Amino acid sequence: MIERTFVMLKPDAVQRGSVGEIISRIERKGLKIIALKMIRIDRRLAERQYEVHRGKHFFEELVEFVASSPVIVMVVEGEETIKVIRGMMGATNPFEAAPGTIRGDFGCDLTKNLIHGSDSPETAQREIALFFKEEELLEYDLTFSRWT
Repeated sequence: MIERTFVMLKPDAVQRGSVGEIISRIERKGLKIIALKMIRIDRRLAERQYEVHRGKHFFEELVEFVASSPVIVMVVEGEETIKVIRGMMGATNPFEAAPGTIRGDFGCDLTKNLIHGSDSPETAQREIALFFKEEELLEYDLTFSRWT
């Protein structure tokens, strides 16, 4: 089933120069990036993004972290994209993430774990709407899509 998901490359991915490698992995997997931009998230937007974690011990640290430096936000489309991206990301704790996953290969801190990806179609829809206008989502065909 073709679906869309929201992906954010967190401040540590930007600051450590890992953006290109992570995006390359997504593209090499055959997924289609239909929207992408670099932004600076303000505190209010960060709180809305992570609303489900409000009240948890790590909420404040997470909000401060994602608002501390620019991030890359994108919408990715493809076959079972949510499941695929989450598999590529690896476990939230980079010390438990498998080698070959983004967090397993690059992560070095539980909060600063490089990447966020939606965990369900409902979450993806909500997160996409937080960061993108409908007209920013581009429809196009990948010329190699018939081979993947």
